[in-house]
Amino acid sequence: MLRIIDARTGEPVHAAPARRGLTRVEVHAPGSDPTNLRVLLVADLLVRALELGGTPVWALLTGGSRQAELRADATALGIRPFEDSPDVSAGLGEAQVVHVAAEGGAAPDGARIAVAPVEETEPGTPRGERREAGTSDAVSGELGLPVGGAAESGRPSGQSAESGLRGGESADSILPVGESAESGPPSDKSSEPSPPSGRPAEADPLADKSSESDPANGQSVGRGTLGGVDPTVLRLALLTRHHDAPVRLDAGVLEEAGATLARWRGAVARWARRPSRPVPDDVRRRLRGAWEDDLDVPRVLDELRRVENEPELPDGARFETYAYADRLLGLELTRDLGAPS
Repeated sequence: MLRIIDARTGEPVHAAPARRGLTRVEVHAPGSDPTNLRVLLVADLLVRALELGGTPVWALLTGGSRQAELRADATALGIRPFEDSPDVSAGLGEAQVVHVAAEGGAAPDGARIAVAPVEETEPGTPRGERREAGTSDAVSGELGLPVGGAAESGRPSGQSAESGLRGGESADSILPVGESAESGPPSDKSSEPSPPSGRPAEADPLADKSSESDPANGQSVGRGTLGGVDPTVLRLALLTRHHDAPVRLDAGVLEEAGATLARWRGAVARWARRPSRPVPDDVRRRLRGAWEDDLDVPRVLDELRRVENEPELPDGARFETYAYADRLLGLELTRDLGAPS
């Protein structure tokens, strides 16, 4: 059963205390900066984990004046749509209400997940890379990728951050994500959803619309909402830290995530050609045990690394394990199925 650490008390609480009882997940994201996007990503993980456990979920987004920009970024990252929050009153029949907000952010009383910020960059950040502190939007509406050293603090998990730029791209080429108030709403193409898992790379509707496509893998989008960075690379980079640990995205972090994602997608496509085998029971227990323990996604990623390198495990079981875990991760790990070797 999924447990979260209530940020108000520091104590674990059940995210779904009643079997098959409705859980309302309410996201509080008043801005469109990287921290607010991370808040929405953590809520997306919570919804996916609850649904994998058979819990019905009502997912709502409460925000400010820049929700259009935030929703466009969220769509690009594969975050499922959240309803606009109505004037919700008590007595709607839900068994649990979980609020997801940035650390120090406002939220009503109730079980709460606090999301650590995407940290501000070092002084002297080049133009096109904005400061972000999680509580104030220094450049309103400009959702950029901070460049700086890796975060030092965080939940111990025995893993390093992993990420990647597009092939041949440098840190200087990272542009702001989102649009400023003066530049208007984001472009239509940036709000299109990513293709579902299992879809061949050549079928990606974004691939032929990108002005900055990567000839190495065809995964990146143009200079729109995500500034030319592959959305799933950014998603993986954000997932490598537990939600209670700050994240700092630099060129090395993005590069490692990109390399990991490309390696895993290639491996999954190879494993898919072998006879299918079920997910081993002990592997399934470790995966569920990780994400049901306060959404410990770094432990999920550690288990995938272990499965990748386990010499006795059949390739068919590796494939099914990665496909199963991707129902939570949303990284499109089966995307290259059917693509040329």
